[in-house]
Amino acid sequence: MYKIAVLGDYNSIYGFAALGLDTFPVEDPAEGKEKLNRLAAGEYAVIYITEQLAAQLSAEISKYSEELMPAIIQIPGISGNTGAGIENVKKSVETAVGSDILFSNE
Repeated sequence: MYKIAVLGDYNSIYGFAALGLDTFPVEDPAEGKEKLNRLAAGEYAVIYITEQLAAQLSAEISKYSEELMPAIIQIPGISGNTGAGIENVKKSVETAVGSDILFSNE
């Protein structure tokens, strides 16, 4: 059975443990890179990563963008929402559907 992981700074991710998700706090980008690769190679189908850490690991994350698993999804951290997470979801939907679902022709 596949699992769900949450990766980022401790203060941003500790609440996800109450939901039954596996949390992996990291202190710096080097540690984040190592944990991301380890989680992606393991039994994790979904990896939530804070936007701040994802910005520092963009090259590493792009290696997994064409893979079926894991799905790497950016979430806002404790310091706020940068908009990067919703932008990545929007791009994925545009690729799958073929158009911008948020665009309105009113």
